[in-house]
Amino acid sequence: MKSEPIQDTPAPPGGRSRWATIGIVYLGGVIAAMSLGKFAPVGPVVTDQLELSLSQLGWVISAVVGVGAVFGLPGGFLVRRLGAQQSLVYGLVLVALAGAASVLAGDFAWLLGARIVEGVGYLLVTIAGPVLVLRLADERDRSAALSVWATFVSVGLFASALAGGAVGDALGWRGWTGLLAGLTLVMAVVLWLWLPRAGAGPQVAGGPVPRLRALRWPAVLAVSFCLTALVTIPVIVLLPTLLIDQHEQSAAAAGVSTSVISLLSAGGGLLAGLLLRRGVRVGVLALFGLPAVPTAWLVYGGGPVAGVLAGAGTLSLTNGFLAAIVFAALPLILERLDHADIGSGLVAQGGSLGSLLGPPLFGQVAAGFGFGALAPVIAVGLVVAVAALLLAGGRAGGRPPGVG
Repeated sequence: MKSEPIQDTPAPPGGRSRWATIGIVYLGGVIAAMSLGKFAPVGPVVTDQLELSLSQLGWVISAVVGVGAVFGLPGGFLVRRLGAQQSLVYGLVLVALAGAASVLAGDFAWLLGARIVEGVGYLLVTIAGPVLVLRLADERDRSAALSVWATFVSVGLFASALAGGAVGDALGWRGWTGLLAGLTLVMAVVLWLWLPRAGAGPQVAGGPVPRLRALRWPAVLAVSFCLTALVTIPVIVLLPTLLIDQHEQSAAAAGVSTSVISLLSAGGGLLAGLLLRRGVRVGVLALFGLPAVPTAWLVYGGGPVAGVLAGAGTLSLTNGFLAAIVFAALPLILERLDHADIGSGLVAQGGSLGSLLGPPLFGQVAAGFGFGALAPVIAVGLVVAVAALLLAGGRAGGRPPGVG
């Protein structure tokens, strides 16, 4: 593997990572992810006021990841053209402007259009963020930094669920949406002012555009990320329904359990970063996904609620763990490090595709064959996802990122 110099942002001076700047970039990702999930806690109010069907609300919620599922790879080329630094700022501005437009929505078409624009901005953030993190961390710290970045979605969704209900009750759904749009715009301004001061410098054109052959290993990571999202995220999405319908829990209790379990995904990402930082090989870490396979039967095998929660928690932890390995392995499998923007776009497309297709797939399987049929689906998906990561680990020589 060639480790070409990074073109867009100078290497950290003295071999030291710019952790403060990495933290601000991460915070930008978290706030963007809050917008991703902003309609979930206020969904019933939105449907009542705009007279939406549940299907239309589903489109509004999923439109953002739908953009990434279709345009992830082209988004990587766009980030390459604009530069990662500008792309992150532009992405947050788009998210903010689209959020402000949502406040004025009077019908489904307007709201859906605003969410599609928001999806473009969110895609720029998800591609540019890891590229900047890679460029701001030195070799020794890349694994930890990229693994932390991989937690931004779960942290943002948790924060949105936590704040959205209370703010929505106090200010209404339009007030909640407008407040989040303002917060996102402030974050864009902070990054616009901070990144040049942090030494990011002027944007310079990268190396040659990667050919199709150079993308085959990032595509393997994208497949792993897609399958991981496909078979783990729906477990969290459908968990309240399972707890209420099959285990007679109250909606409030099911909501609290689901929020806590979804946050375990961030814990999985941090655990992966810690192990990578200590020198554990990528291929070895990939195998850690296999013990989660039997827990699918805990969730959907008709056992007690304690087993359901334990199984769902394990799968959530595994989701964050495997996603962190995908991001951390990316710089190791690239032919050139200045291909990180294209590789990040491809990986983002894989994750978005899995997130988009997983819930309806699970819904169809559960409706046609019962919840018990979901366990083998999860098992097969996890095994193939781990196999793809093992292939990538072989390409990387099994080394943790930053180890020469």
